Amino acid sequence: MDPDDLEPKTKKPPPKNLQIMDIEELQDYIAGMKEEIQRAEAMIKSKQAVRAGADALFKKN
Repeated sequence: MDPDDLEPKTKKPPPKNLQIMDIEELQDYIAGMKEEIQRAEAMIKSKQAVRAGADALFKKN
């Protein structure tokens, strides 16, 4: 087994240095993160709907 196989495929980027950001930059950063959270939540709902449809289709009686 190759040791690289044990490493995660994507590594988490280091956290942003918030210390160097001014208030407006921090507010923009937060707004962008909130948009990304909403996008991720919408994708979760979409995938849950697909899963529910598949579960209903293949439900055993």
